[in-house]
Amino acid sequence: MVSDASKKKAAQKKAAAAAKRGEVAALEAQKAADKLANGVGEIQIFDRTCTGVLCLHPLSRDIRIKSLSVTFHGHDLIVDSELELNYGRSYGLLGLNGCGKSTLLTAIGCRELPIPGHMDIYHLTREIEASDMSALEAVISCDEERLRLEKEAEVLAAQEDGGGETLERIYERLEAMDAATAEKRAAEILYGLGFNKQMQVKKTRDFSGGWRMRIALAQALFMNPTILLLDEPTNHLDLEACVWLEENLKKFDRILVVVSHSQDFLNGVCTNIIHMQNKKLKFYTGNFDQYVQTRAELEENQMKQYRWEQDQIASMKEYIARFGHGSAKLARQAQSKEKTLAKMERGGLTEKVVKDKVLVFRFVDVGKLPPPVLQFVDMSFGYTPDNIIYKNLDFGVDLDSRVALVGPNGAGKNTLLKLMTGDLVPTDGMARRHNHLRIAQFHQHLAEKLDMDLSALLFMIKEYPGNEEERMRAAIGKFGLLGKAQVMPIKSLSDGQRSRVIFAWLAWRQPHMLLLDEPTNHLDIETIDSLAEALNEWDGGLVLVSHDFRLINQVAHEIWVCADQTVTKWDGDIMDFKEHLRAKAGLSD
Repeated sequence: MVSDASKKKAAQKKAAAAAKRGEVAALEAQKAADKLANGVGEIQIFDRTCTGVLCLHPLSRDIRIKSLSVTFHGHDLIVDSELELNYGRSYGLLGLNGCGKSTLLTAIGCRELPIPGHMDIYHLTREIEASDMSALEAVISCDEERLRLEKEAEVLAAQEDGGGETLERIYERLEAMDAATAEKRAAEILYGLGFNKQMQVKKTRDFSGGWRMRIALAQALFMNPTILLLDEPTNHLDLEACVWLEENLKKFDRILVVVSHSQDFLNGVCTNIIHMQNKKLKFYTGNFDQYVQTRAELEENQMKQYRWEQDQIASMKEYIARFGHGSAKLARQAQSKEKTLAKMERGGLTEKVVKDKVLVFRFVDVGKLPPPVLQFVDMSFGYTPDNIIYKNLDFGVDLDSRVALVGPNGAGKNTLLKLMTGDLVPTDGMARRHNHLRIAQFHQHLAEKLDMDLSALLFMIKEYPGNEEERMRAAIGKFGLLGKAQVMPIKSLSDGQRSRVIFAWLAWRQPHMLLLDEPTNHLDIETIDSLAEALNEWDGGLVLVSHDFRLINQVAHEIWVCADQTVTKWDGDIMDFKEHLRAKAGLSD
């Protein structure tokens, strides 16, 4: 319902604008409308070319673009497909790494596609700049939408019809952005993303890049745009913030397009799925699990139809070959089958289902070490006397351990991993390790160790000299990096491919225990499943830190909660812990 205040404002605006109305204004408005109505966009920016035709009215709240094609660096990513985004729906954009998901988001965000001008877009691409502005001030200051809406309201009020329902909706949004509630809303968003009151007044330049990315995400949620584009929004979040973000985005009532490797997150947020495959966009109704089921059923039916058609074609061709030159009766029947075959081909034959190429991981089994393998005895640690992280820890980890560490950022998960590796030394007590124990730790900063000018093959040969090239090729191949990808410069590889190089580098040491800190960043869903399968088949010990509930559910046998200077075993699985977090945040149904 439009409030009386909105109607009064609209009437005042219309009256004021009517006096300004004239032939020039009408002509300019018509030009703008014609430009939108044509709906053809073809812009080339940084070797990216996009074409498409807008098929709905320029003032519609839905988007339908036909004949959509996207080319990047001369490679076709999407060819003659269709993009449909409906108001009030949340879309999960899926596809293998390198298929062009991020490029499509960028094309939408940069308006390289014919997006109606009345629809504001926010594409979260990077963290906010470091400055003296506090986190809270940074969120409140992003009032560009308010200025844009006010300007748009003036343009609409100047039209012959006075702007109609579109203008009324704009006034409703302006009222919703009332400055009196801005600080409260911004503080609530920041709190949900892990910022306490002290952190909210802290200067942005004093935050790490990951925390500044959270502030940028808070800005996006605060602005509440018509079209919100998020690319891996959970990458810099802990489990608590992931749960809050999932619940928040469930309520997003405009257009959301999100790329995420977290199946659990996609299940909670998405109402629709867009699958990028074979340079086409395929649309499915429902969340991720429903998409998987529907896709499997459709592909099964498609293969049944394909096999039936191929059997029919083979049978007809065999008949034609055998009897095409036989008796008059048989020849006529052969000609009839030729016509039937030609008609089938003209009508279009069912294509064979092409499965996504999923590259596997393989860890080498290392045998057993007698326990205790790694043990903390009355161990305490603090970076300073005033910053104690752990007190009097007593527990052990063996080669049959499959542990996930959970807890808020700052609770000490990474610190505990460093105490396990020996990178940090206890301030009290001791950490006992088996003399023959080999530990390998995966974390995002390992990418800094890669020599970007070398190929993956040369990097491995340099790191492990004295080994034959074929052995190094095989070692890299165990993690799905094959062919040309092994010999091109690492700087030319995707982030996901670089992660594979790191895994290959770590696995060559044949560790007894893997410590994985956010291993799923930059991996697609299929690759994460492959990683989980490889870990489950491997005979070593595992300690995992991840924001991916599904991966934890796949590989972890125990959940350890890091909080309040101690480590406590959770009585239940990770999905029970997720429900605990929802209840703790007051988000339970």
